[in-house]
Amino acid sequence: MKGTDIRVTSGLISIAIVLLLWFAVPPPQGVTENAWHLLALFIGTVVAIIGKAMPIGAIAILAITSVALTGVTNDSPSGAIKDALSGFSNSLIWLIGIAIIISRGLAKTGLGNRIGYNFISLFGKKTIGIGYALALSELVIAPVTPSNTARGGAIIHPIMKSIATSFGSSPEEGTSRKIGHYLALVSYHINPITSAMFITATAPNPLIVKLIADATGANISITWGTWALAALVPGLLCIALVPLVVYAIYPPEVKSTPDAKTYAESKLTEMGPMSYGEKIMVGVFAMLLVLWAGVPAMILGADYAVNTTAVAFLGLSVLLVTGVLSWDDVLKEKSAWDTVVWFSALVMMATFLNKLGLVTWFSTLVESNIAQLGFDWIVSAIILVAVYFYAHYFFASTTAHITAMFAAFYAAGLALGAPPLFLGLLLAGASSLMMSLTHYATGTSPIVFGSGYVSLKDWWVMGLIMSVINLSVWGVIGGLWWKALGYWWYCKDSNVFVNLTSMFNSMRLF
Repeated sequence: MKGTDIRVTSGLISIAIVLLLWFAVPPPQGVTENAWHLLALFIGTVVAIIGKAMPIGAIAILAITSVALTGVTNDSPSGAIKDALSGFSNSLIWLIGIAIIISRGLAKTGLGNRIGYNFISLFGKKTIGIGYALALSELVIAPVTPSNTARGGAIIHPIMKSIATSFGSSPEEGTSRKIGHYLALVSYHINPITSAMFITATAPNPLIVKLIADATGANISITWGTWALAALVPGLLCIALVPLVVYAIYPPEVKSTPDAKTYAESKLTEMGPMSYGEKIMVGVFAMLLVLWAGVPAMILGADYAVNTTAVAFLGLSVLLVTGVLSWDDVLKEKSAWDTVVWFSALVMMATFLNKLGLVTWFSTLVESNIAQLGFDWIVSAIILVAVYFYAHYFFASTTAHITAMFAAFYAAGLALGAPPLFLGLLLAGASSLMMSLTHYATGTSPIVFGSGYVSLKDWWVMGLIMSVINLSVWGVIGGLWWKALGYWWYCKDSNVFVNLTSMFNSMRLF
C-alpha cells in the first residue's frame, strides 16, 4: 500500500495460509487441534515476516493478539492473554534489548569509530591489513552490539567506505575493484562470524539458548562464557581466513596502502583525546565482559555468580548515572524496543508449539526419514545442519529461519544420537554463519550490497565459498575443540539423552 509500511499482497498470502491450514487441512495423526491451529498462526506469522507484510514489531502484535483471542494455548480468556504475553517475562529477551541500548553509546561517544581507525593505523599499510583491521574492529565491539546490522552496517561499513573513497575506489566511477570491492566483501563476511561468537552479538542468539534449554529440559543451559569459549577457536580461525580467501578469489587492484595509515591517524587526530563518554564506555565494556564471562564466580565461587541479564541492566544503569546515555536516548532506541516486542511474540509461539507437542511430532518425522538412510549420528548431523543452513536461501530473516526450523532440527538430531551440547553449538554457529549466503540474508547485507561495490554474481559466489569454509571450520575444528573441552558428552543428567560410554565409543571418526 503506497505511503504505508503495509504490503497488501504479502499480508493476504499470510492470512490465506492461516485460514487454509486452520479450516481446510486436518491435523495429522498425533497432533492435537490446538497445536495445529497454533502452527497455522505461527506459519502465517513467519510468512508475513519473510514477505515483509508489515514491520516485524507490528506483525508480532498481531500474532500476540491472535493467540490471545483464539485461545489455542488456553481455554480460559484470562489464561490465554497471560500465555500470549508470557514471552515478555523471558530474561534473555531483555538481555538483548538492554544490550542494544548500551551499544548506542558506541555510536554516541564515537568509540566504535575510534576502535576502527586505531586498528587501521596499526595494520593499514597493505590492503589485506586493512581487511584484518576491519575484522578486528568487528570482533572487539561484537560482544556489546547485539544488532549485527548496527555493528556491520552503521559502524564498520561507513569506515570501510571512507577508506575506499580515499583511494579513489567508487562504484560510480567504475573503480570498485581498486580496493572497495575487496573491503566490502571482507567487512561483510566477518559480520556473520562475529555474530556466531557471542550470545550478545546478534539478537536471535538468546532465542537459540532458550530453544536448546527447552528441548533438553534445561539439562543443557548455555551461558555467555560457555558460548564464547566454544566459539573462540573456530571463530578466530574463520576470521583469520576471510581476508586471505577473499584476496585469493577477488584480489584488489591496489595492494599497498601506505596512505591508509595516514588517513586513519588524521581521523584520530580530528577526534582528539578520548572523551569522558568514551572512557566510561570502555569501563562498562570491560565490566560487562568480565561479569558475562563469569570471572567473579570462577575466582570467588558460585555464590558470586551474577545473572547475565542483571549484568546488562547494571551496565545500562552505569551509563545513565554517569550521563553517557540519557533516558531520552533509551526511549529513542527504537530497535531495542522493537526487538523486545517481536522476540517476545516469537519466543511465546515457539514455546507453546513445544508444549503442545508439535515440535516433537515434526522432529520425529525428520528423524525417521534420516534414520531410514542408515547413517550413524555424525553423518546424520551433517545432513541436518547442511539442510538447515542452506534453507536460508529462502529466508530474508535469521530470526524467522531460526524460529521456524531450529527446535525441530535440534530435536531430530538428539533423536538420531548426536551429543546435545555439540549439536546445539553446531546449529547455533550455523544460525549466524548462514548470513553469508545472499544479499538479503540479514539486515547488514542490503546495506553493504546496496553501496554498489560488489556485483550480485560476485556476492553469491563469495557467499557460497565462505559458507563451505565456515561450516567446515565450525564442524571439524570446532568439533575437535569442543571434544577437548568435554562438551561432546556434557549433560547435567546423562541419563536423559544417551549413555556416556556408548556416546564416547561412537566418536570413532575423531
